Amino acid sequence: MTDCKFSDFVSIVKRLRKECPWDREQTNDSIKANTIEEAYEVVEAIDNKEYDELKKELGDLLLHVVFHSVIAEENNLFKIDEVIDSIQTKLIRRHPHVFGDVMVADSNEVKKNWEEIKLGEGRESVLDGVPFNMPALQRAHRLQEKAAKVGFDWEKKEDVWKKVIEEIEEMHEIENLKSQTSNLNNEELQLKLENEFGDVFFAMVNYARFLGINPEDALRRTNKKFIKRFNYVQKKVKETGKAINESNLQEMDKYWNESKKISGFD
Repeated sequence: MTDCKFSDFVSIVKRLRKECPWDREQTNDSIKANTIEEAYEVVEAIDNKEYDELKKELGDLLLHVVFHSVIAEENNLFKIDEVIDSIQTKLIRRHPHVFGDVMVADSNEVKKNWEEIKLGEGRESVLDGVPFNMPALQRAHRLQEKAAKVGFDWEKKEDVWKKVIEEIEEMHEIENLKSQTSNLNNEELQLKLENEFGDVFFAMVNYARFLGINPEDALRRTNKKFIKRFNYVQKKVKETGKAINESNLQEMDKYWNESKKISGFD
């Protein structure tokens, strides 16, 4: 993108802020959910390998970057040029192996240096900077990655799997205790069960990391696969002249297995 095109784009957004009633009413807070939605649409286009769509979605995301910046400028907070200056400075500072004389052997050293540089920028913890509002599965993965970069990690994949089994067994212990206890203590035990269930998830995320799997990506694909296969079940049930809620598990399971043969790993 040329400087001229970018300047023209910023001018369009500024004009919208002045002349469009809806755009004029917006604040950084009012459009933040839309910003998240646009980011997810970018991810969806990448997952689907729809590159024409990706081009459009990146444009929508760029609009939000500029829109937020224009709103901030109107409130005398910062300008779009400062946003660009900030990221340029950060990229140069955090890549001394490119813009300086630091030598690195591989990408692992790059990531380790990256975390050390961030700590030198005033962060109190290696875990700072992982947004609280990220999806919990994705956030767990990022927290574990960050801790691992400074050496807080398992040495063997087998030990991580043992931890998964240990957490599952602890969850079952609370589950069994809950089923044997009167309702008076069920609220407390339910909270304990929820905590143990969270530990199982966290351990599984860790194991996924050792397998080189991003758990958020994996679960997103599984959700997509479930929708595809369940829609096949609904279609086949409808062909029999029944509504889905008039079917039974045996019939639906037959069509589910059919869908698996058709779709394979999709």
